[in-house]
Amino acid sequence: MDKTQMWRLEEAMERRGVLKEGHFFLSSGRHSARYMQCAQLLQHPGEAEAAGAALAELFREEEVDVVVGPALGGVIIAHETARALGVRCLFAERKEGKMTLRRGFTLQPGERVLLVEDVVTTGGSVGEVADLVQAEGATVVGIASLVDRSGGRAPFQAPFRSLMQQSIESFDPADCPLCKQGMPVEKPGSRQTEKV
Repeated sequence: MDKTQMWRLEEAMERRGVLKEGHFFLSSGRHSARYMQCAQLLQHPGEAEAAGAALAELFREEEVDVVVGPALGGVIIAHETARALGVRCLFAERKEGKMTLRRGFTLQPGERVLLVEDVVTTGGSVGEVADLVQAEGATVVGIASLVDRSGGRAPFQAPFRSLMQQSIESFDPADCPLCKQGMPVEKPGSRQTEKV
């Protein structure tokens, strides 16, 4: 993707208020003073369509058969990426804490799967979906995200490409300066945990 297109994504994210400031509990279990709420961008169909088309271009040469996104953050962007590629879209969701395919969704052995997520920080959810896809006998040909917050540390075996990289500091809860200041913690993501 050229710099002009990347700039437009950043502009759209700013216009839609994607970056939030406060004290956030991340799905990784870490805390942060900043959070990227991509749902603010993806709630607008035109923005979602443009973002999905941009991600599809990153993997256009991979001969993708199906796109899979982890629920909840990856559902809309996975669907729009699948639309741009002209393939079907599935999503994995948690059942009893484990990522599964439900709702009659299935993968066939040998299908070429592109995993799509809104934001990758540790890569935990996407890694779980990759394991699920491989257990079904399908092949993960790539992983795409709107934003890569991993700092190059996402532990993926398949090629990983994103539309932008964003460095946002996060803290172990035991060492969180925001907790030490007594700031209330907000949990903006979709993964449920026992305590915040």
